[in-house]
Amino acid sequence: MKKLFYIGLLTLAVFEILKVYLIMPMPGSQQIDSLSFAYFLHSYRWFFRGFAIVLIVVGATAAFRVKHFWIPALLTCFVAGIFYLFNFEMLADKMFLQPGNLSFKSKEESILTDSSIVVGVEYNGEAKAYPIRYMSYHHQVKDTIGGKPMIITYCNVCRTGRVFEPLVDNKPETFRLVGMDHFNAMFEDNSTQSWWRQATGESVAGPLRGKALPEVESVQLRLKMWFELYPDGVVMQPDLDFRTNYDSTGRFEKGISKGKLTRTDSVSWKDKSWVVGIFVNGESKAYDWFQLKKERVINDVVGGKPIVLAVADDDQSFIAFERPTSRSNFTINRDTLRAEALAYNFAGRNLMTLNEHLPVIKSYQEFWHSWRTFHPATKRYE
Repeated sequence: MKKLFYIGLLTLAVFEILKVYLIMPMPGSQQIDSLSFAYFLHSYRWFFRGFAIVLIVVGATAAFRVKHFWIPALLTCFVAGIFYLFNFEMLADKMFLQPGNLSFKSKEESILTDSSIVVGVEYNGEAKAYPIRYMSYHHQVKDTIGGKPMIITYCNVCRTGRVFEPLVDNKPETFRLVGMDHFNAMFEDNSTQSWWRQATGESVAGPLRGKALPEVESVQLRLKMWFELYPDGVVMQPDLDFRTNYDSTGRFEKGISKGKLTRTDSVSWKDKSWVVGIFVNGESKAYDWFQLKKERVINDVVGGKPIVLAVADDDQSFIAFERPTSRSNFTINRDTLRAEALAYNFAGRNLMTLNEHLPVIKSYQEFWHSWRTFHPATKRYE
């Protein structure tokens, strides 16, 4: 009977460690295809815990009826510590909290510098920007823009932002950060406990597997350009309760982080090199960030659609549009895109006829390892 006690303690300790190890960035955990097993453990967690506790209770009397009773007592405290650590300290939504005080300021009132990099959304006449310095800690911010509820997400291990409507089958849903898979953040919905991938908005485990959240068009710009394009826009301000957390992500924003997961490679097409990814009509393509900065504007065709991809003089703001025709090649000068005597700004507005816009092509800055993982058939522009 004494053996049952120790088997129960071992089972509980191994289960709690494994359940978190598989969905957190621990050595080796993100390189294996363990998502299905991780979700199985998560779904049946109370079964495994109950089984282990029964063994512990059944064997407890025999285990403590020994001369050195402090040994089982010490092991029990050790396993209790593991349980607490892996359920109250090391869970993703306990480590990365959402802002409790969400506030926005105009350009004149904001404390942010012009060089801050933001994920911006304009919808129904309202424009809001979310600094990646703050988003890389929070991972998710719930907000309403132009009357539409949205979740603005960011994964600093992938270096990419996405904006979604929190709708599943047209019904509002609430999400929490649950962990990561292949170095990309995952969220869990409140209703079915399905898991959703941040980089694609697709459910990858659970009852809703295969469904996708509606994505909202967004841009990544320097704050200075954001306010030039949207002078009536606002930008998210820091929640002072998380000031120390923001301080630790400041270097990441500029690409000078030294962290193993958030560093930037200094040469092209390495795991942590930056690319801009585009996915159109079932075809995906990646553009090296160094080459893009050198050329400033790239005219290309993706998924049979003529596109133009451009980076601004600030070396951070970028945008992609659909070109009117495959023959209308764009050039760029002082952040103005030109083609066939027409001129457009980085919002796609025709500077001569302001009610005319170029259609935006969704484009994402991302670490190369992330883009190729979730777009395995991607082509490389070279």
